[in-house]
Amino acid sequence: MSNNRTYKTYTKEFKLEAIRLMSESDKPSAEIAAELGIRRNMLYKWKEQLESKGEEAFPIKKGRPLKENQSEVSALKQENNRLREEVDILKKAAVYFAKELK
Repeated sequence: MSNNRTYKTYTKEFKLEAIRLMSESDKPSAEIAAELGIRRNMLYKWKEQLESKGEEAFPIKKGRPLKENQSEVSALKQENNRLREEVDILKKAAVYFAKELK
């Protein structure tokens, strides 16, 4: 049973604008969050990250961080699968041509 959740990602600009709206608006944070289509606690989380990390908050990243050798292992597995397929093709070709010689 797999859990195929997809998480919505937001740009740094979106997060900064949401924090600005929360800080400068007279509206309650729940209303601002509803207008933006996010949960209210996300606003507070983003605000806390900005206050604690400053300019380093909200780095641009793609996907889950890879372990040190994960990308190399993945590439080697793909190459191994490709080579296995090639060997299977060559074995079938050898059998075919061996029948032709008889």
